[in-house]
Amino acid sequence: MIAIIQEIISIILMLIGVLLLMVAGIGVVRMPDIFLRMSAASKASSLGAGCVLLSVAVSAADIAVTVRALAGLLFLLLTAPVAAHMIGRAAYMIGAPLWKGTMVDELRGHYDTRRHTLSGIGAQPSQPRRGTGPLGDKS
Repeated sequence: MIAIIQEIISIILMLIGVLLLMVAGIGVVRMPDIFLRMSAASKASSLGAGCVLLSVAVSAADIAVTVRALAGLLFLLLTAPVAAHMIGRAAYMIGAPLWKGTMVDELRGHYDTRRHTLSGIGAQPSQPRRGTGPLGDKS
């Protein structure tokens, strides 16, 4: 009886994981700019791969396989958001164009690309100077 419940849970987790991975793949192809593509790739694929690893952990009869699957899940959940943040930051700093439907650019005028410092959100944004990178060159 427990083996049947274990297999049902494993199948449900696997199906959820595969659907999330499919959504991530579609999101990477269909999203209009790098920032939205990165969001789809990091969030949906992390959750999808996490569900697949949980499915393996639930269905495994060996404790060593379960521990490896859970360690892989932990590693994935710790590294994917950091990697997505760094890719997004690098893309913004080199001047990757935002989607035309983007309503708010909260970093415009607050980030000095020469000194790599961020002024406070409540502070008045400094006027971008020519030659300071993507924030100053697009004025």
